[in-house]
Amino acid sequence: MSNSTGGIAARHPARMAGRAWGVLLVLCGAIFLEGIDVAMLNVALPSIRADLGLSTGTLSGVVSAYVLGYGGFMLLGGRAADLLGHRRMFLLWLAVFLVFSGLGGFTTHGWMLLAARFVTGVAAAFMAPAGLALVTSNFPEGPMRTKALGVYAGTAAGGFSLGLVAGGVLTAFGWRWVFFAPVILSALILGAALVLVRDTGGERLSGGFDLAGAFAVTGAMLLLVYGMVRLEHPGDGPGLTAGAIAAGLALLGLFVAIERRSSSPLVRLGILRTTPLVRVNAAALLFLFAFAGFQFLITLYLQEWRGWNTMQTGLAMLVIGIDTVLAPTLTPRLVNRFGNARVLFGGIVLAAVAYALFLPVGMDWTYTAMLPALLLLGLSFSLAYGPLTMAATEGVDEDEHGLAGGLLYTAMQFGTALGLSAVTAVGVAAGSGPDALRTALVVPVAAAVLGAVVVAFGLRTPTGGSSAPAQEAPRAQPLQRDVTH
Repeated sequence: MSNSTGGIAARHPARMAGRAWGVLLVLCGAIFLEGIDVAMLNVALPSIRADLGLSTGTLSGVVSAYVLGYGGFMLLGGRAADLLGHRRMFLLWLAVFLVFSGLGGFTTHGWMLLAARFVTGVAAAFMAPAGLALVTSNFPEGPMRTKALGVYAGTAAGGFSLGLVAGGVLTAFGWRWVFFAPVILSALILGAALVLVRDTGGERLSGGFDLAGAFAVTGAMLLLVYGMVRLEHPGDGPGLTAGAIAAGLALLGLFVAIERRSSSPLVRLGILRTTPLVRVNAAALLFLFAFAGFQFLITLYLQEWRGWNTMQTGLAMLVIGIDTVLAPTLTPRLVNRFGNARVLFGGIVLAAVAYALFLPVGMDWTYTAMLPALLLLGLSFSLAYGPLTMAATEGVDEDEHGLAGGLLYTAMQFGTALGLSAVTAVGVAAGSGPDALRTALVVPVAAAVLGAVVVAFGLRTPTGGSSAPAQEAPRAQPLQRDVTH
């Protein structure tokens, strides 16, 4: 069994400043591309609707199509990376991402844009877990990996915040540039990746591909995400919404039954019996649930109720981008000193405080009144996003890092879809105006508080003891190492 200390950094420590960090730069570019792609599109939606004459349902579907592709295929993407090779999957799906992002810019009808966004989401679902696995396999466990994952997570989080500003600028030249700009960036990253990125020689999983399990879990994820998206409009066919969620849960049950009997399971169910790993993914789901809901509400507040344009909105949110600087510099030092769980707990608590500060929001608030909450939210992302990424693969064998990454990103995508649906449904039920906004803002606050409670249970777990290291535990047993340690 290959351990997690392999890779460029371990084999050639003197060349750390060269090839290993060059690889990290390429992988950071890819995860930044994914974040900025989503954020830019959100800003450009009004311009796309005006130009193509899209209905409100189709416009909502442009966002939902990406979420469906991403959330539906993420677990399959993580397993494919472990079976077929992290580098191969990363390069292949980065190329697919490039092609379909470009096709999105050439669309002339709503259905073409929906199809392009769905495939782009699928490409991201295969690319993201492969990229995370390449990061962990190129840096030995310890301070080096903590630093690398801090840079990686900070870049990912920065893509979302900086994408709002970039989207506002590009949309001023035409909404199609929101699709063409990622093509240029993708081409540069792909060219560098072909030269720099190598598989680290770790042991690749053996066995066949669990097609029955793949179809079951992909169908389940697609139906569940579709049901979550439909929750945004509670009065629009509630029977279909309930049916989609019920069918998704049934397929999920079938998937579990298949995996128990499969000789080469898509997801080794033993990994799901690891309490710390489940805790980390639950925290990730709740953290993104809260942020997605808040971002939607604040964008609605600034643009539709305050009359700010896309550029003003993007610049207002730019302060959240301090995580791009703090995550790779401050967070790794804090993690090395206090551990993942404590830093993550502090980050989620700060998020809850930031959302709570917005509860008394009024129609005459100045930007100065909003600034403390936005600054706290940027600091929150700095402290939380990196530890979530680091903890996702700690205590997991290197040949399952793709699966672990798939689980993390699936949790994040479900959290995003649920957060958007929840605040929309609550806002619609509460009516309109400031009171409805303040009522809907309670949802992110509650989600962040619940996330802090989940992480707090990890703080009570002893960090010492006689548990064997994870890599020495039999594969059929739950991992014994606390990933929040």
